[in-house]
This record gives sequence, C-alpha cells and structure tokens, in this order.
Amino acid sequence: MMASTRLASPAVFFTGTFALPLLFIVMWSSGYVVGKLAVPYAGPFTVLTLRFGVAALLLLVLALAARAPWPGSARQLGHLVVVGLLIQALQFSGLYTALKLGVPAGESALICGTMPVLTALGASLFLGEKTQARQWLGMAAGVLGVLLVVWHKLGPGSAGAGAYAAAVVALLGITLGTLYQKKFCSGMDLRTGGCVQLAVATLVALAPALHLEGFAVQWTPTFVFASSWLSIVNSIGATSLLFILMRKGEAGKVASLFYLIPGVTALLAFAVLGETLGPLSLVGFTATAGAVWLCTRSR
Repeated sequence: MMASTRLASPAVFFTGTFALPLLFIVMWSSGYVVGKLAVPYAGPFTVLTLRFGVAALLLLVLALAARAPWPGSARQLGHLVVVGLLIQALQFSGLYTALKLGVPAGESALICGTMPVLTALGASLFLGEKTQARQWLGMAAGVLGVLLVVWHKLGPGSAGAGAYAAAVVALLGITLGTLYQKKFCSGMDLRTGGCVQLAVATLVALAPALHLEGFAVQWTPTFVFASSWLSIVNSIGATSLLFILMRKGEAGKVASLFYLIPGVTALLAFAVLGETLGPLSLVGFTATAGAVWLCTRSR
C-alpha cells in the first residue's frame, strides 16, 4: 500500500522514486547482452519461442494459483493479443532478424533508440498528451546521446535494405505496442494479461523456429542460463515493469527511459562480454541521462 501511495503522481514517480525506472532500465538492457550469449546455441526464433513459451507457462501457473482475473470479454482479449503481437512478437522478431541478416548491434540500438521521439509524437496525436518545449529538447539530446554511445560501432556492413527494414519493424513494434497498451490495456492484470501476450508471441515465433531452424538447440549450461534469464527477467520482469510504468506515468515520459538502454547495454557488455567503451560512449551516456531528466522532471 505504501508503494501505491508513493506512485500515485507521475511527477512524484519520476522525480522522487527512482527504484522502478532504474530496475527496468537494467533488466531491459540485460536482455541484449544475455541474448547474445544465447544465440550461438540456437536460432533466433528458437530462442524467442523458448523465451516466450516458458514465460507464458510460468505466468499461467501464477495466474491459476492466485485465481487472477482473466479478460472479461472478447474485446479485452483482443486488445491483449494486439499488444502481444506488437511489443513481444513484432519487436523481437524484427530485432533478431535484423541482427541475423547483418545489421550491427550498434546500428540496431541506434534505430530502436529513436523510439521515445516516435512515442511522444504518437502520444501527442492519439493520447492527447502535451509535450513541452523542454521535453522536445530532451528528446533531441537523447537521440544525440544514443548516437554517441553507438558511434564506434557504426560502419559499413553486409546488411541490405531488408535487414534494416527488419530493424525498423522492431522500432515500430515497441512504439505502437507502448501506445496501444497505454490506451487500451492499462488496467490489465499483469499475470493473465502477460500470459495471453506471451502465448500469442510464442505461436508467432514457433512457425519460423520449426520451418527455418528445425528447432535445433545445443543445451549447454550457458544456453540454459541465458534462456531462463530471458524468460523470467526480461519477458516477465522487465515487460511487467514497463506496463507498471505506463500505468503510472505518461507514455512519452516512460518512453524517454529507452534513451538509457543503449548506454546501459554498453556498460553491461563491457562488464560481461569484455566489449570496449570509448570516450564518446561515456559522453553519450551522460547526454542520455540528461535527456531523461529533461523529459521526465516535473514543471
């Protein structure tokens, strides 16, 4: 009850309570690093099928044990299906396809890092949220910061137009899904709602996993750890936190947290995978932190 009282105001939430946003950023960012650990042992759609399927089963068990409420109408169920298709299936299928076809991780992060700008525009047009001048300034600083974070990873590659189109599909999936969830599913139960969304995403990923990859898996300790982390920490934990943040705050403000994802991912990759961090990355990380502060601080 105390947590609910503290989170009653979006301004209080974003300026006075940092625990949930910080936890969300770290959990969401970890998915890129742990995903990189998993992909060598299974195809991308196979990884996604296991990630979504295990998470859906866990949430089903939790929902049944707690007798959580399920959607009361076909309309409510339909809204959950749409969010699952957008945030889970479309976003991650597009992202993994882009990486598989040769788009560098830095360029993928840069493309998806523009999500807060598109979300703010969509929230202004479709949700009636007002975007102040300082927030537009913050969004510009965020795009610049993301560019600085991944600049050292940019360069010519073998990816074609179709690969970059897949990355744009991932960007559209998370953007449209965030807006749709805010408008139609803000009151959903996280257990049953998440179960429905992940079940839909599992079915979408299963077909290419079977037909394109033969559902081949090397069951190494690393893969078991990575798959479990992606299912529990990312598909359940991070996504649930995203929905909680959307419920408590404005869509544009919540989306601005994504500016920090590339920077935190770079820090985690440095710690876990040994990837290097250049001076521009550190400057970019600072810029993105300032951008989030500009976008989310109270008037």
